[in-house]
Parts: sequence; structure tokens; C-alpha cells
Amino acid sequence: MKNLINRLPFKAVVIFVVSLLVASCSKSDDSEMMVVEAPGQADLVLPQNNTECEVGDVVANMAEVAFEWTEATNAERYDLTVTNLVTQEVTLRPNLMDTQLVVRLERGYPYSWNITAKNAGEETTVSDSYKFYVAGEAGSNNVPFPAILVSPESGATINPVDGKVTLEWDSEMTDSDGDALTFTVFADTVDGNQEPDDAWTGLTETSLEINVESGEVYYWHVETSDGKNVAISNTYSFKAGENTSSIDGKIVTTVQELLDAIEAAVPGENIYVRGGDYSFSNTIEIKKSGTAGNMISLLAHPADDTRPKFDFSAMSESSSNRGMELEGSYWHIMGIDVFKAGDNGMLITGSNNLVEFCTFSECADTGLQLGSGAASNTILNCDSYFNADSSLENADGFASKLDVGSGNKFVGCRAWQNLDDGWDGYLRGADNVTTTYENCWAIMNGYLKDGSLGAGDGNGFKTGGSDNKDLKHNAIYLQCIAFGNKTDGFDHNSNRGEVTIYNSAAYDNGRNYGFSNTNPLELLTIKNSVALGETGSINATTLDVTNNSWMDGIVTSHEDFESIDYSELLAPRQEDGSLPDVDFFHLKADSDLIDKGVDVGLPYNGAAPDLGPFEY
Repeated sequence: MKNLINRLPFKAVVIFVVSLLVASCSKSDDSEMMVVEAPGQADLVLPQNNTECEVGDVVANMAEVAFEWTEATNAERYDLTVTNLVTQEVTLRPNLMDTQLVVRLERGYPYSWNITAKNAGEETTVSDSYKFYVAGEAGSNNVPFPAILVSPESGATINPVDGKVTLEWDSEMTDSDGDALTFTVFADTVDGNQEPDDAWTGLTETSLEINVESGEVYYWHVETSDGKNVAISNTYSFKAGENTSSIDGKIVTTVQELLDAIEAAVPGENIYVRGGDYSFSNTIEIKKSGTAGNMISLLAHPADDTRPKFDFSAMSESSSNRGMELEGSYWHIMGIDVFKAGDNGMLITGSNNLVEFCTFSECADTGLQLGSGAASNTILNCDSYFNADSSLENADGFASKLDVGSGNKFVGCRAWQNLDDGWDGYLRGADNVTTTYENCWAIMNGYLKDGSLGAGDGNGFKTGGSDNKDLKHNAIYLQCIAFGNKTDGFDHNSNRGEVTIYNSAAYDNGRNYGFSNTNPLELLTIKNSVALGETGSINATTLDVTNNSWMDGIVTSHEDFESIDYSELLAPRQEDGSLPDVDFFHLKADSDLIDKGVDVGLPYNGAAPDLGPFEY
């Protein structure tokens, strides 16, 4: 009995403790676990970004700099990190309980700073970084902030495009002294410190495209100069991966590849022709067609410095030996030089084609001709020159003629020293068609390559004409030029249609304007145009001729112009194919031709349009 009595209290205690533990566990299951939230981001207050900060006491070239930032949510401590951007020396003040601190920093250097917020656990959040400058002695020039390298990131592998990679960095364009900044890029496969290319020095942009070799590792950095001091960035490295091409299409390098590509072309396809000479003895026939939304393109390869030259000199002279016959529609042909075809350099019989930045030279007939119903084609920034047949009587620069369709347009084209006409609009088998010419130049047509006189007609722009002198070729000339042509600058030739000439010019032609009262035009409109020298003959059934250099008492002489040397017009084209910038026939400030025109829908400066093709 005694033993039983002694054991009862012990069992009761055990039962009581177990009950407490069970109750405790049950309450714990129902309660929420304590969560420590991540700290927010501190906002930097002082020093402000990209500024020269105010300093306190200076001792031994060390200045007191005050730092201040806002409280971050859920933060208990802060680390202040300050980096000298020149020496890369780091000053760290850890575990700060306050949101401001004074730190001594060496003067005359740029710095960056940021704040790391810490919570009660192990989580941290880093603020943005600000840059500031601690000025040196009075009168000294501040070292600029070094550039921050952006791309390629260090250690990255970059696939070059056409063998090139673009380096990018971030920097202000002026420093804290207001000095303009320039950049020099160092990039090589050694250490990023080899002598840079001259083109990589003194840059005023924050990017540079460089050539690279696939598989090589490159090192690069940027040095920023204000003309007095230089700041050096970090050095990054990247590996050049597999080269990719910007070309979306088929690339051809041989005559057969070219012919095969043309034969197999489908709407929307691009055919790129590598630079160099391609010799042909037969006509290139283009019969496939694109569509309005998917043209087929035959283009010079954009990466080549040398243009593709289609050489047809192996052809004999014959009316069937054309260089290229474009029967298809919706083609874009660009950057091709067509040379010495046995007849036309290119004959277009299709429609809605664009021929751009091509040349046609020394062919035995017209360089580029449109016929057989060809309509709504645009010939843009093309040149046609030195075309002549063996009889020295035929071959124009360009022609929209015979049985041509309507709506064709020549823009920014030049025709010079073609045996017959610069442009020929003679009709046979078509009537009442319209052709437009914008910013086109006809120069010294009727003369041969060696400058001697040929037996052709020698007009700059032959507007039309027909066998029975009864067909209408309506022609619109906007800001066109005819200079030094053997016969007429602008020629009637029994055209019975309507001709409009706005803001154009003629000089040193056999006759500047040649519109006869025999088989006259139905309507001749000339406005805002110039004739230097004798005007010529201006007749039509109906005339609308006003505001021109030979009217209203205006006296026109070479003193009105910056230059009358039309050799300027034969200067090389600009890189994009547009006409060269010239002084020729640009008006002087005191010219009587300024503001003497009438609004015809073309852009102009001042109170009214000027006379001639170039606005002052």
C-alpha cells in the first residue's frame, strides 16, 4: 500500500506535463509563423548624382564629405560603400544605425556611392548608385567621370553580325567643369591596352562598331577626356561567337548562281550580288513577278565596297542583244552597273518596278528604256552616259517611248554625253500617256565620250513626237536641269500633248526651250523656271507661262548664281545614291530671282518660291 501511494503523485505529474505539451502543440499549429520581411531600398540624398559635392574641413588633401539617405522599410542597419572611380579604392562603412555619415575622401577624384539596407535576418537590398566629384585645390580642373561599360557585358559571348560587334558605354557629354568630353576606345585580343585605331579616338558618341574574328576573346576599355584630364573605365572582356549575317536572302557570287536565282525567284525574296565583274554574252531575262506587298529584290551586297558590274561587252551590236530584259513586275533592282550591252542596257516591259542607284553606260542603244506597255515604274537615282551605236546616230540615256504605258517616273537621274537625247519620249503605238521627271539632270547630250560632236539629235529632254505628228505624250518636269546639250534643252518635237515645267533651268544648250508653233502642244505650262542666255521658242495651242526669269522685266545673268560650271553636276553621287551637293545654279543672296516665283505646290523658303531648281 505504501508503494502504491508513493507512485500516484508521480503518475499525476507525468499526465499533467503531457497534457501541457499536447495543448502547447495544438496552439502552435493554429498560430502564424513569424516572417522577417526583406528591407526596402534607400533613396540617396547627398551627395547628389553627377555633381561636385560641397566639402567640410580639409586636412592633408582629405576632405570631409557628408552622406545622407532616407530610411528604408524593414531595415535595421546600413552599409555605405564609396568607390574612387579612378583608383577603384573602396571605402566601406558597415552596419550603420543612422542615415547620415561624414567620411573623409581624397580630393580631386570622382567617386560613386550606394547604400545596402539590411533587415534583422540575412536579407539585403542595394540602392541605386550616384556619382559625385570631390574638387581639388581652387582653380584646378576636375577629372571627368570614367565611362561605364554597358555592352558587351564582361565575360559574355556575342555573335557578331557581318563580322562586327557594337561596343556601348554610358557617360555624360560634359564634365562637372562644363568641358566637352571625348572618348577613345581600346579593344584588342591581348589586354585591352594596345594602340587603338585612329578612327577610335576623339569620339563624341557613346558607341562604336568594330570588326572581330569569331572565336577570339577581346578586351576593351574606354578613356574619357575633357582635354586636360583622362579617366579610364574598367576593362571588360567578351568572346566573339559564331558570325551571323544581316542579309535576309540569297547571296550570289557567279554568273550561273545569279541566273539560277533570278529563274527561281519568288515574291518577297532578296537576291544579293557580291561586288565584282560579271561577264555575260547573252541577255539576262527576268520573267518572274513579285506582288504589291512582296517585291522581288536584286541588290548589290551592302557589305561590299565594290559594286557589281554586269559586263556585256562580249555581245555584238544587235537590236536583240539587250543587257537585261525586265518583263516581270514588282522588282526592286539596286546598285548594279550595266556596261556595254549590244542594244539597250535594260529594257523594261513590266510594271510597278523600282530601279534604283544603277548605271547604264557605253551601250549600243538607250541605256534604260521603257516600252511595250510598261507602266508605273520608278527609275530612282540612276545614271546613263556614253551610250552610242556604231553609226554614231542613235542611243539615248533614258527613254519612255514608242509603245510605253503611263505613270512612269524618273527621280534624281542624270543623263550625260549620250549620242542622241538625254531623255527620249517619242511615241509609236501608244497615245495620251504621262511621264514625270523630278530633279533630273540632262548634260551635254549629242556629244560623245571623248567630247566630240555626234550625229544624233542631241536634246536634253525630248518631250515626245510621233511618225504622223499626232500623238500625245504628256510630260511633267519638276526642278529639272538641261545644260550644254547640242540642240534643245527642253524639246517639243511635234508632241501634241500637254507639257508642264516647274522650277527648272536651261543653260548653254543649242536652244534652251524649243517648243514650235508647227504641230503644237495642246498646252504648255512653264512657271518659276530659268533660261540663262536666249530663251528659245515657246509656243503651244494654249500657253500658261508666268513667273520666269525672262519675264516681268527680270534680267538674268551669271552674276545671279554661285557657279555656272556644269562639270559639278557630274560629281560622284552621295553614299545613299542621291545627287551630289553642288553650287551650280544656286542663287546668290542678292539675286533678282529670289522670291519671284508663284506657288506650284513645291516646297519653298521665304515669301514666295525662287526661280530655278534650287531654293536660296
